[in-house]
Amino acid sequence: MKQDYFAHDSAIVDEGCNIGKGTKIWHFSHIMNNCTIGENCNIGQNVVVSPEVVLGSNCKVQNNVSIYTGVICEEDVFLGPSMVFTNVTNPRSGVNRRGQYTKTIVKKGASIGANATIVCGHDIGQFAFIGAGAVVTKEVPAYALVVGNPAKHIGWMSEFGHRLNFNNDAIAICPESKEKYNLIENRVIKL
Repeated sequence: MKQDYFAHDSAIVDEGCNIGKGTKIWHFSHIMNNCTIGENCNIGQNVVVSPEVVLGSNCKVQNNVSIYTGVICEEDVFLGPSMVFTNVTNPRSGVNRRGQYTKTIVKKGASIGANATIVCGHDIGQFAFIGAGAVVTKEVPAYALVVGNPAKHIGWMSEFGHRLNFNNDAIAICPESKEKYNLIENRVIKL
């Protein structure tokens, strides 16, 4: 049967996966059963995608990323090198908590930087930006920029990945796209 995606010879793709056209899976990665990967994704080297994970189209997963059961990434999500998701809030080696996985949703266009950790159950809003090394321990709003351990909200980002600077009328313009954004009650709305 012809595949509509590319998998390097060293990659392992278990049966029962649904992988979209144009997706590339690189060296030593393991795509486990019953996961769904959209079209035109790029799965870097040494990535683990656990059962029942969902990745939307055009996701970019950099090297050494672990995506555990319970994670759903919408389209256009960027997962930086060596970042990790958790799926159990109180793990113990001697206690089996399968079936108690906590869901985490990463919304459209969000970016998660290198070595960041996303503690399960804390959704990431659309076009949010998680700085390198951040440890996310609470929900991240759409367009938010968060950094540090624990991650703190320090600003807002455009859909093009530029920091937004709001004027006295609570309006910001992305320097690249010229799109306008409005800050209302600590929420960003694209105009």
